Amino acid sequence: MLLDLREIITVGMVLFAVIDIIGSIPIIIDLRSKFGHLESGKASITSGGIMIVFLFIGEEILKLIGIDVHSFAVAGSFVLFFLALEMILGIRIYKDEEASSASIVPLAFPLIAGAGTMTTLLSLKSQFETINIIIAIILNIIIVYIVLKSSAKIERMLGENGLGVIRKTFGVILLAIAVKLFAANVKGLFV
Repeated sequence: MLLDLREIITVGMVLFAVIDIIGSIPIIIDLRSKFGHLESGKASITSGGIMIVFLFIGEEILKLIGIDVHSFAVAGSFVLFFLALEMILGIRIYKDEEASSASIVPLAFPLIAGAGTMTTLLSLKSQFETINIIIAIILNIIIVYIVLKSSAKIERMLGENGLGVIRKTFGVILLAIAVKLFAANVKGLFV
């Protein structure tokens, strides 16, 4: 068990960019206006639980279906690459179905702990210590909770332009991480 502040910060930033809770504020506000009160605590705890459970059993699921971690990490780097392009270019490559209620399902999964987050977790597991990933998940869930609780205030404070700048900045960071993840794992495919 190797606690490493640098790893926690790196993993935390990757997860923050992938979860994109700041970029999701317009969706959260839309859900709130459609369905009323959002259960911020329940959604945060559920999404954190989903991420931690997947971190531990995700690799076993892969082994069960015959996929190695390097292959999954390379696939994950492509997912991160396209998520980053969405953030930077302001386009939508992947579209979720419309939510029918603002319960745990649209908030915790797939909005917070979606496919991109799951792919990222397994990709990160091939590069970083598990304890550092868990701490980064917990820190991100705290941020998610704060954002969910105060999304209307944040929207008023940052404005549309401020949200756009933050989204694009984290998109560029995510793009660089996707390239690094691809380069680190692509060699493992040919061994």
